[in-house]
Amino acid sequence: MWKFNPIFKTIIWGGDKIAPFKGIETTQTSIGESWEISGVEGSESIVADGPDAGLTLTQLIKKHGASLLGEKNYKKYGDTFPLLIKFIDARQDLSVQVHPTDELARERGGKFGKTEMWYVLGAEKGARLANGFNRPVDKNEYEHLVETGEIMDVLNFNTIAPGDTFFIPAGRVHAIGKGCFVAEIQETSDITYRLYDYKRVDQDGNERQLHTKEAFDAINFNDTEGKPVEYTIRRDLPINLVTSPFFTTNIWQIDHEVMRDYSEWDTFVAIICTKGKATLSTGDDSVEMKEGMSVLIPASCSRLTITPKGVFEALETYIK
Repeated sequence: MWKFNPIFKTIIWGGDKIAPFKGIETTQTSIGESWEISGVEGSESIVADGPDAGLTLTQLIKKHGASLLGEKNYKKYGDTFPLLIKFIDARQDLSVQVHPTDELARERGGKFGKTEMWYVLGAEKGARLANGFNRPVDKNEYEHLVETGEIMDVLNFNTIAPGDTFFIPAGRVHAIGKGCFVAEIQETSDITYRLYDYKRVDQDGNERQLHTKEAFDAINFNDTEGKPVEYTIRRDLPINLVTSPFFTTNIWQIDHEVMRDYSEWDTFVAIICTKGKATLSTGDDSVEMKEGMSVLIPASCSRLTITPKGVFEALETYIK
C-alpha cells in the first residue's frame, strides 16, 4: 500500500476547508483542490513514505507494473495511472464547463477524456451543483445562451447535502457552486472547456479564457439525466455508487472489522477516507487511515482487513 503527498492547488475560487479536513497545517491560501492520487504530467503524486518514498506515481508503476495496476489495466494503460483523485473546495462558483470523450480528446491530441463523479463531503447553506441541462438545448441557442449568461437558466441545479453523489459522463455540462466541498474521482485528464465564468476577472483584471467553440463539439445537448445517485447505506457492507467503463466506486460505512477479498479482481484499489479512522492491513503491510487520507492498494493484494476506530467511512474505487 502507498500513501502520497497531497498536491495543494491555489485557485482563484479556492477556500479554506481542505487543509483542516486533512489535518495539515499550511500557510498556503485559497486552496481550491488537493490532488490526492495523480499521474497527470506536471502534477504527479509522490510516494510519502516506505521503501518507495520519493518515487512519482509513474515511476512506481514502471517499477511494479501489472502487480500494481492489474494485468488488464496495465495492458490498456501502460505506465499511466488511469484515475485522478482529488478534493475540491469552492469558495466561489466554479465555471460552467464540459469535458470531452476519450475519442474527441484523442482527436485533439490528448490521451483521455474526462468522465468523473462527485461525492459531497460538506455543503454550506444553499450550496448547489449543476449537472446537465433541465431541458434539451437546441444547438442554435448555444452561443446566445453563453454570451448572455442565460446558460444558467437551462442548467439542472441540485441543492446538496453531505453524502450526495453525482455521476458526470463526458459531454455533460456541469458546474460546482460556492459552498460545495466534494471528493472527485475522474479519468486522468486535465482537459476542461469553460463555457461561462460569470465574467470574472483575475488579479490582473483579465477575464479567464473561455472555450466556447472547443466546447461545442463536446457537449451532449440532450443530456437531462443529471439527478443524484440513489443509494442506501448498509453498515459494514460495500454500497455501489457508480459503475462505468472508466471506474467503479463503492462507499463503506463500518463499525466492525471487515475483510475485503480482492483475490479475483485484477485491479488496483484506491481507498479515500471521508470520515473517521481505521487500520488497513494486507497481512504484511498496514496503514493507519484518517479523514482526508487516500491510499493506493496494488492489484497483487488478495485481501484487505479494515479495522475501524468508531465509525469509518470511505470511498473504494477501481477499474475492473
